[in-house]
Amino acid sequence: MTAPVPTTGAPTTLVGRSVTVRVPATTANLGPGFDTLGLALSLYDELTVTVRDAPGASVEVIGVGAGEVPTDESNLVVRAIAYTFAAYSQQMPGIDLVARNAIPHGRGLGSSGAAIVSGIMAAKGRLEGIVALASQALLALATTREGHPDNVAPALFGGLTIAWTTDAGPQHKKLIVHRGVSPLIAVPQSTMSTELARSLRPASVPHEDAIFNVSRSALLIAALIQSPELLLAATEDKLHQSYRAAAMPETEALISTLRGHGLPAVVSGAGPSILVLCSDPAQRLVAAELVASQADSPWQSLLLAVDFKGATVTMHPVDNSA
Repeated sequence: MTAPVPTTGAPTTLVGRSVTVRVPATTANLGPGFDTLGLALSLYDELTVTVRDAPGASVEVIGVGAGEVPTDESNLVVRAIAYTFAAYSQQMPGIDLVARNAIPHGRGLGSSGAAIVSGIMAAKGRLEGIVALASQALLALATTREGHPDNVAPALFGGLTIAWTTDAGPQHKKLIVHRGVSPLIAVPQSTMSTELARSLRPASVPHEDAIFNVSRSALLIAALIQSPELLLAATEDKLHQSYRAAAMPETEALISTLRGHGLPAVVSGAGPSILVLCSDPAQRLVAAELVASQADSPWQSLLLAVDFKGATVTMHPVDNSA
């Protein structure tokens, strides 16, 4: 349920106070780890939220999404801020929000998860000293808004994350990735709806396929934190990628080409972007050259690092010079 944006003004002690939030892009599934594994990447959305006296919210978007996403209270970031304030029975002040976005939308890089995490972290900064938001509370809030934790966990905490749910709510474990792992993201011009991608999954899968993915998921953890030379075998999948292939034919063809050359390529999240988990920087250059030469339409290759920090919040003092 979307929390309402209060229509009262902010207390004068808050007016002019601002926070800056920086949130990484994420890639989920990583092949066999469907709805479980996620990785934070060195591509960031950054936003600054300033408290104002007037009620409501205004949003300025610079970069990705400018002229496309809402710039009022219906903006996903603003709704996440409002939801967090309401969850702790706090009055949300009026805000001015400036978003500098670099994460592509609708490409399987966690843009909606990053927006939700941005809002929750901005609210955390504004509520500092009033409400203490621990890591578990942040994950629970973000998962409730996003629907599942595999993207929001790495966005919040960085690194490689394993996410699962219990009766007590969503849980996560953060792991440090081997320094040789060199991610490449190949981004097409086309987009893919997460809802559509999820609708293409079957209601059930063969027992042998489930066992296959359990083994590969376990191997993938070992490959990412200790043995990158195993990444090609570790990124095999039988649970979701083949079922979505018809909706992303160029993605499927390019993945087949990359894997045929020994490169650990998988669909990034819901797609249509491709993640290549190269075992060293030299292999990543080979992957970039193959993307450029083999793709039927223009694709952008992003040579990224693993982000180890996750979302960060910087508090800014009130400017009383005016």
